[in-house]
Amino acid sequence: MNTDLSIIHLIIEASFVVQFVMLLLLAASVASWTFIFSKRKELNRAIEITDEFEAEFWSGVALADLYRKLAAKDFEPEGIEKIFLAGYKEFSRMRQAGNVDPMIQVESAQRAMRIELSRELERLDEHLPFLATVGSTSPYVGLFGTVWGIMNSFRSLGNAKQATLAQVAPGIAEALIATAIGLFAAIPAVVAYNRFSTRLDRLTGRYELFVEEFIVLLQRQAVHK
Repeated sequence: MNTDLSIIHLIIEASFVVQFVMLLLLAASVASWTFIFSKRKELNRAIEITDEFEAEFWSGVALADLYRKLAAKDFEPEGIEKIFLAGYKEFSRMRQAGNVDPMIQVESAQRAMRIELSRELERLDEHLPFLATVGSTSPYVGLFGTVWGIMNSFRSLGNAKQATLAQVAPGIAEALIATAIGLFAAIPAVVAYNRFSTRLDRLTGRYELFVEEFIVLLQRQAVHK
């Protein structure tokens, strides 16, 4: 309890610059944790949707039936569902136009899926650069606060007749708190960024593989009908 009070006291007594650095780092930490929880939920949902969709897609259901089922959902399709809908919708539109080369039909569907894939990846990538920035810069911001605080501590000794540890220790301690807060903000952000980036890379691979597999099915359908 006394340690907590002493830390709070040191923060209150810190210089304006050091306090500003601490406040900035705490704000970055709060924002990071907010994005961590939301991104974790978002990626879990995207993976869950992908698992469910692929299980149904490869169950032997007719593509037209699957398209109608997804298009008639009460809520908006998500993730890989949007990619499928974009591709099949464009493929159907080109076929209904009549006298369109089968390869052009397939290429048009592929472009539509690539566009939707890019949009989905852009959405999933949102806030990851922020986590990377917090993880890479927070220690240096905290170090800046520490250096500034130590400079102030030694500067205050200029007016003292005799320098003692008791005079310097509080200033150094408050300065080191800035570094601690910087690490507190950086470590979770770095871990989360690496974790989310890995999961997103795997999900991207699944999306791209699905697009290629779906294109093969559309090519067969375009040739035989």
